[in-house]
Amino acid sequence: MNTITLMKALCIVGIVFTAILLARSIPKIRSTEEGQARWEKEKKHLAFNSVVAFFANFLDVLGIGSYATSTGAYKIKGSVDDMYIPGTLNVGDTIPVLLEAFLFFGFVEIDKLTLISLLLAMIVGSKVGASLVSKMDAEKIRLGMGIGLLVVGVVMALKQLQIGPFGLVGMETGIYGIKLIISVIVEFFVGAFMTIGVGAYAPTFALVSMMGMNVQSAFPIMMGGCAFLMTFGAGPEFIKSGRYDMIATLTNATFGSLGALIAYMFVKSVPLTILLWIVVAVVFYTAIMFIRDYMKSREPKKAAKSIPAKAE
Repeated sequence: MNTITLMKALCIVGIVFTAILLARSIPKIRSTEEGQARWEKEKKHLAFNSVVAFFANFLDVLGIGSYATSTGAYKIKGSVDDMYIPGTLNVGDTIPVLLEAFLFFGFVEIDKLTLISLLLAMIVGSKVGASLVSKMDAEKIRLGMGIGLLVVGVVMALKQLQIGPFGLVGMETGIYGIKLIISVIVEFFVGAFMTIGVGAYAPTFALVSMMGMNVQSAFPIMMGGCAFLMTFGAGPEFIKSGRYDMIATLTNATFGSLGALIAYMFVKSVPLTILLWIVVAVVFYTAIMFIRDYMKSREPKKAAKSIPAKAE
């Protein structure tokens, strides 16, 4: 069995594994009165989150990424609680991205050692990141997502303008020596930051470009890395903690997969420039909203500290 066949087999295993985990987790959450109340509240946004799932994962196949798009939509509409956004993205997008990885493995020639090294780095990074994020309160998540999205917005804008590493055109099919070691370290942190809802596509595009690789090599790295880190790294951690929106996760798994499949089958050449600038604007707007909400949540604490203690 060659490497590509093995990777595709792991994608199938991952889809089944994730479905089993969700099939066990959701009934367990709903078995409590609080969990059932959450379910009923989340059902109110079923239609909206289904549309978001379809289009976000449709755009994912085009290399735009689904995390920033989904986060922006959730935040603007208020359809997913801030605290549940990281888990919803890391669990809900698992099956669509596994489908994408299955389709894109073999899409372009890439050195096997480079591919496997970067995939493993992302998985390990996500495992570490998820164990921390799944314990964060809403305040820390808002701050983390706000800062993370600002960084993603800047990187996406640079990509659009072909500034920095995005202006480079490489032809290499692999990364070797010290460059590979640096790339592994970078992708470890990319995997870790993915667990807070910051996508891996833009930074991976930048990394691949800087290392002189064919930019198309980013697709199997991005999609394979994201698929496996969500399946075997971050996803199980969030499912274990129950920190995800059940309805939004299910819509991502179903309608997201449909969007990804249609994009792969029918989209050959699409003018994405205007659409990408819209996504960049939404990313910056969403980042500002997260930071604003973080600052507002800090105000009562600052006020409490400013009140002098009463004399005994």
